[in-house]
Amino acid sequence: MSNLFGKLIAQLKSKEFRQYLMSTHFWGPVANWGIPLAAIADIQKDPSIISGKMTLALSIYSLMFMRFAWRVQPRNLLLFACHITNEAAQLTQLARFVNYHYIAKVPEQKNKNAK
Repeated sequence: MSNLFGKLIAQLKSKEFRQYLMSTHFWGPVANWGIPLAAIADIQKDPSIISGKMTLALSIYSLMFMRFAWRVQPRNLLLFACHITNEAAQLTQLARFVNYHYIAKVPEQKNKNAK
């Protein structure tokens, strides 16, 4: 166990790791994490405030950048993880939007028409 810990410390002290921490390959995805974190936080909010157009745009954006993160050399797995998380969060929000505006409202509208 001590040997494994020593190797981890040596890796963290390496020149390559320091260069990685100072690159856009690291800071780009770190900055990008704000989008999926905001979407996850919004899951607790009222679905009436969800923008269907923006949610769909963010979903398509994440799909495209997941492919980019996988295809770029060297692969950017941090960016890939960010966008796969965002894709899941945006699809959840899109499902909430559709449910609120198109599925849950239908019985309510029928009741209004019957009166």
